[in-house]
Amino acid sequence: MLVARLKDRRRYCPKDTLTSLGLGFGSTIAGILSGGLVVALAMWVHQFALFDIGYAWWVFPVAFVLDDLAYYVFHRSAHRVRWFWASHVIHHSSQHYNLSTALRQTWTGFFSLGFLFRLPLFLIGFPPPLVFFVAGVNLVYQFWIHTETIGRMPRWFEAVMNTPSHHRVHHATNARYLDANYAGVFIVWDKLFGTFVAERDDDRPRYGIVRNLGSFNILWAATHEWIGIAKDVWRAPGWRNKLNYMIREPGWSHDGSRDTSAMIKARWAAKHGEAQDAWTSSTSSSSAEDRAAAPPRAA
Repeated sequence: MLVARLKDRRRYCPKDTLTSLGLGFGSTIAGILSGGLVVALAMWVHQFALFDIGYAWWVFPVAFVLDDLAYYVFHRSAHRVRWFWASHVIHHSSQHYNLSTALRQTWTGFFSLGFLFRLPLFLIGFPPPLVFFVAGVNLVYQFWIHTETIGRMPRWFEAVMNTPSHHRVHHATNARYLDANYAGVFIVWDKLFGTFVAERDDDRPRYGIVRNLGSFNILWAATHEWIGIAKDVWRAPGWRNKLNYMIREPGWSHDGSRDTSAMIKARWAAKHGEAQDAWTSSTSSSSAEDRAAAPPRAA
């Protein structure tokens, strides 16, 4: 906070920071209350493991890489499926991007079933304590990348690892950047699966969600999307539409009255005569480098 204040005092807003810390505290309490159930489920699934993997020098790096892949799949799903987004949106609801934003975490992660994405690791045969440990290391790594005080890391590091530059793109609401860079630790997953977008100096990230909260109320921040889902399901005609309001992408509506991020990106591309490319260079301003639209997030 001190370093950011010297560079630009607007990078930390006291009310926003307190909201993030409050949400982080609530998330910790929720994790304590549900942690036992998650551990019990992990131990139960591990009974049916395909392999008996013990503790050896090679197990940690393999588990760490596979866990990061599982995180990528979860994170991408959290932006593509509204049920998961309702829990994850809390992390994106700040219009500031600093270390306190990293602590703005969900209270409803257990309810949204996000833990299911790591169950395959237990079924493969990795010891549950090891999986929980590497998951913790993954989470700790992601703390430092929530900052604007670091520009870009060395090129070799940017090529492999998730960095502040890459993650700023992920938190941005600019049409160019929507639904990109889902990586936890290794940005190579995004490059491999076509969801990578580089930060550009000529399009600085703007943060928040497509429709910002307009409030620092902690309870509203923690529950607003769940309330939105409940209202949509109640009002929707027919069971198919009711289900779609839970499992389709954020912004989907049965009558097309709302925008998904795919719609937002398509309009942006048409207006600029561009189609966005997930591999766009961060230093080039050539529109020829922008190609196909990425998956939706908006709500």
